Amino acid sequence: MGYYNQQPPEPQKQIDKKGSKGGYFFSAFIGVLVGALIVWLMIPSFVGIMPGGDTSSGNDSSLESSNTTKQFSADITTEVTSAVEKVANSVVGVTNIQSSSDFLSPSGDEGQEAGSSGSGVIYKKSGDKAYVITNNHVIEGANQIEVTLADGAKVEAKLLGTDIWTDLAVLEMDASKVTTVAEFGDSDALKQGETVIAIGNPLGLNFSGSVTTGVVSGKDRTIPIDLDGDNQVDWQAEVLQTDAAINPGNSGGALVNIVGQLIGINSMKISQATVEGIGLAIPINSVIPVIEDLEQFGAMKRPTMGVTLLDVTNVSAVHQRDTLRLPEEITTGVVIDEVVTKSPAGEAGLKQYDVIVEMDGKKIENMIELRKHLYNEKEVGDNLTLKVYREGQLLEVTLLLKDNSTL
Repeated sequence: MGYYNQQPPEPQKQIDKKGSKGGYFFSAFIGVLVGALIVWLMIPSFVGIMPGGDTSSGNDSSLESSNTTKQFSADITTEVTSAVEKVANSVVGVTNIQSSSDFLSPSGDEGQEAGSSGSGVIYKKSGDKAYVITNNHVIEGANQIEVTLADGAKVEAKLLGTDIWTDLAVLEMDASKVTTVAEFGDSDALKQGETVIAIGNPLGLNFSGSVTTGVVSGKDRTIPIDLDGDNQVDWQAEVLQTDAAINPGNSGGALVNIVGQLIGINSMKISQATVEGIGLAIPINSVIPVIEDLEQFGAMKRPTMGVTLLDVTNVSAVHQRDTLRLPEEITTGVVIDEVVTKSPAGEAGLKQYDVIVEMDGKKIENMIELRKHLYNEKEVGDNLTLKVYREGQLLEVTLLLKDNSTL
């Protein structure tokens, strides 16, 4: 019996010269095809692959690499990432430590326990000291204050001063581990719709350095504040409005513009079931004079008029006409609601329902403009000239400003 690839012998045939040549080439062609087929069948056995591309137990490294997940690295840089990189290390955690039972053993000896935490911003470095802005409500009631830097290092801080009215506080700490100080921007130059970035520690230090982005939703906002919990409005806080996410723990953190300049201190959000995306920050132009006084004197020395105020725009048209007796063309200004006894306003003869429309020759349309002029342009002991409408008549009144702590 022969092998499967052997042919049985055939009787020799006599062929002519022409047929011999044609048969020769035909046989050669068939031989080439058969040889090629054999080689093709043998190659997979050497490389460990069966026809169809399935792998066998071969150890060829190039085949193994074909099963490896490919991973690529991309260096993405945007205006936001550049701004964050510039300022992020100046944003810190601020922990309010209060006396309480030992947190490891609630019934044990008196110890120190972290009462709450918020955020802060390193704004100045002088010699071996660094200075941090935060919110007053972040450090209120603290027996000890601890600052956590961006790299996790913890440094004890000293409270230099607080201002309950603007909800600001200044801390002093050792500067040896401080690498970055925030650069102040100009909050008056902000435009609605401009991109802003909030950096802080929402929900505590576990989320330290969190970054959210949004836009300036509104400028020159005033928010009623109840400082003593009696459900009565004590103050109208001046704030920026943004839709960048601001959550508990972000208080005292940074609101920066697209070039990484500090333009606000995150302070609060409106938290209601029907409200979304209204975060509030203290404009940096309002912050600077406060922290300068807190750093130097431990308190904000403000000139005061001794009045409580209300914007004319918040008064109904009926009361503008019948109670305030304003001329029809006067639609803005600030109404005096109450006058404190023996205050500069009282001594100058100002009365309830007087409407302030001008200060030192500058038109005043609302409480924010009034406060900006009073706090940024005037000092204790200065004279302040007002133009007010009283029962439809325009009067000019001059008063001598006193220190708010004397009233």
